Amino acid sequence: MIRAKRLDNGQDLEWTGQSEGIWVDAHDPTPEELARLRAAFPLNRLALEDALERGHWSRAEQYPEHAFITVRSFTRPADPDEFTERMSLFVFPHAVLSLSHTGTLALTAVWDLVGRESVNTAQEVTYELLDATADTFFQLGDALEGRVEALEEQVFRDQRSNPVGPVFELKHLLGQARRLASEAREATALLGRHANGTSADLVRYRDVQDSFTRVSSRLDGLRDFLTSLLDLHLNLQSQRMNEVMRTLTAVSVIFLPLTFLAGVWGMNFEHMPELKSPYGYLFAWLSFAAVGGVLAVYFKRRGWW
Repeated sequence: MIRAKRLDNGQDLEWTGQSEGIWVDAHDPTPEELARLRAAFPLNRLALEDALERGHWSRAEQYPEHAFITVRSFTRPADPDEFTERMSLFVFPHAVLSLSHTGTLALTAVWDLVGRESVNTAQEVTYELLDATADTFFQLGDALEGRVEALEEQVFRDQRSNPVGPVFELKHLLGQARRLASEAREATALLGRHANGTSADLVRYRDVQDSFTRVSSRLDGLRDFLTSLLDLHLNLQSQRMNEVMRTLTAVSVIFLPLTFLAGVWGMNFEHMPELKSPYGYLFAWLSFAAVGGVLAVYFKRRGWW
């Protein structure tokens, strides 16, 4: 599918090969549509191959025919998973060609902005598209931060829960997000260094680069916090295990002298006076209760249970 919009007034057009003052957006173009695009725009062969290749990483390049940048982002940043989308831009002095497989959130957000006072040149459209892509990473950061806070609450509230699996899953997702944001930052920086634009255009590209830098730092902070949260969980588990072992040790110490007394009185020697006494059985139980009680009170005061 190919759609087009004039840059000066934002009017939607049926594209018939125009290549000046226009933004052409192509989604998963057919061979016939691709041939029409190549006939209208001088597309560099290497840039076109990168744009059509699925799974290509973010990168930028200044070719003799045009500037080129391709950027990957998450398909559902508000509910993030491992699925990503990619947008490729061919930036000409007075036109922009965007290629994607199914469209992106940034393309949808910027499409209606074209023609307004601040978005009516090819460089301004490029900036808005990259800035909207950076915004999706901030949405991703908000969503991941919410998940991290939920895990933190789970660690402190539910002592029987095991957050190790969710923590490593989030760390994997954060690592992927951090890599995509870093690649997008480097691509934007390269585009800003080599793009043929005004000083205002270069300032815009630096602004987008700063946005990707901030989101990368935020994702790094979340990943470090997850590492600290995992260490805290392991420390809490170790502390609980120590408390259990201390309680079991106290119980064992209480029963140790009782076992000793029971063993002595169970030897059945002929001249043991306690065996002939009518109060021997009662005396044994009183001894057990006294020794066990004294030890129990002592351990309770020491806080061992």
